[in-house]
Amino acid sequence: MSKRMKMALTAGILLIGAASAHTARADDTIKIGFIAPSTGQFAQIGNMMIAGAKYFIQENGTKIAGKNVDLIIKDDGGQPDNAKRLAQELVVNDKVAVLAGFTFTPVALAVAPIATEAKVPQVVMAAGTSIITEKSPYIVRTFYTTAQAAVPMAQWAAKNGVKKVVTLVSDYAPGYDAEKLFSDAFKKDGGEIVANVRVPVQSPDFAPYLQRARDANPDGIYVFIPGSFAGTFARQYAERGLDKSGIKLMGNGDLTDDDLLNPMGDPALGIITAGQYSAAHPSAENKAFVAGFTKFAGKRPNLMADAVYDGMTVIYNAIKKTGGDTDGDKLIAAMKGMSFESPRGPITIDPETRDIVQNIYVRRVERRDGELYNIEFATFPAVKDPVKEAAKNN
Repeated sequence: MSKRMKMALTAGILLIGAASAHTARADDTIKIGFIAPSTGQFAQIGNMMIAGAKYFIQENGTKIAGKNVDLIIKDDGGQPDNAKRLAQELVVNDKVAVLAGFTFTPVALAVAPIATEAKVPQVVMAAGTSIITEKSPYIVRTFYTTAQAAVPMAQWAAKNGVKKVVTLVSDYAPGYDAEKLFSDAFKKDGGEIVANVRVPVQSPDFAPYLQRARDANPDGIYVFIPGSFAGTFARQYAERGLDKSGIKLMGNGDLTDDDLLNPMGDPALGIITAGQYSAAHPSAENKAFVAGFTKFAGKRPNLMADAVYDGMTVIYNAIKKTGGDTDGDKLIAAMKGMSFESPRGPITIDPETRDIVQNIYVRRVERRDGELYNIEFATFPAVKDPVKEAAKNN
C-alpha cells in the first residue's frame, strides 16, 4: 500500500471516528425547545414562563436517565408565525425531543402540525382553548382550559345568592368562549344573564361598558379580559363605586393573577375568581415552591410559572419513565395518565384527552401580611375540561 493511500485511509478512519463521537455526544443530550415571548407586549407573561422553566432546571438539574438536558429558549414575541418558524428550526436543526411553552391559543395551534409531522411532543403551558389538544395527538396541556374555570365560577355563583349576572368580556374569540361557557352553566343552574357586554381588546376604556353593566342592575358581573388590563378595570370599577354597590365582581383566575395583584391595589379587594393556582395555596409543596421561586426570580410565582414548572415535571418524569428514550410516541404514552402533587394541588394528565385534571378553587382577594392574595375558600375537586366531557356524554 502506498504512503498516500495509507494517509488517506488514516484520515478517513479519523473522520468516521469523529463523526461517531459527535453522534454519541448528541445521543447523550436531550434537547427541550422552549418557545415564549421575552420581548414585545407579551413579555411579562413570557418572562414569568421562562423564569418557571429556569427555576425548575435549577431545582432538578440537567441530567435525566443518565443523559444531559439542554433547554433551548426561543423568543416568539407572542406571534403565531414566529412560533411556527422557531418550532421548525428547533425540530429540524436542533433535533429537540420536546417542544414546550406557548402563551396563546393561536401560537399553540400554529405549532401543532409540526409536532404531528415530526412526532415530537408539544407541552402547552399557557393556552386555554379547549380544542388545542384535539389538534395533534402529540399535545399535552399543563395549564388549564377556559371552561375549567368559567363553569365552576358559574356553578358557585348560582348556588351562593347570585341570581342575575352581566357578562363583560373582551371582544375576541377567548372572550366569546368565556361568555358562552359561563352563561350556559349559570342558566343551567337557574341563574339569569341580564346582559352580555363586550369591550374592545386593545386599549379599552371600561367606563361606558361598566355603566351599561350597572344599569342592568345585576347581582354580579362576570369578567373575562386579558390580565394586562386587570389593573385598569379594577380601578375604573372602584371609581364608579361598583366595589361598594354590593354587586359581586367575578372572573377566571387570570383576572387577579399573582403577578398583577399587588399593583392593582385596594380596588382588587373582594374580587372573586375561580382558578387553579394561588401563591397563597396552603400546602407544603406550594410554600416551598413560593419561597424558592421568589428567591430565584425576585417575585412570587403566578399561574404561568406554576404551569411551566409542572410542565417541566411532566417532561422529566416521562423521560425517566422511558429510560431516556426520546421516541415521541413513547414519551406521549409516558405522559398519559401521569399524576403527581403540584404546588397547585393534585394533578393528572387525562389519558384520553391529554388535558390536565386539577382542582379549581374559588378565591377572594384579601390582604395578608401587607400584600394582596387570592385566598381559597371553596374547592371543585379533580375538574376535567367541561367541553370535552359534555361532548363525550352527548
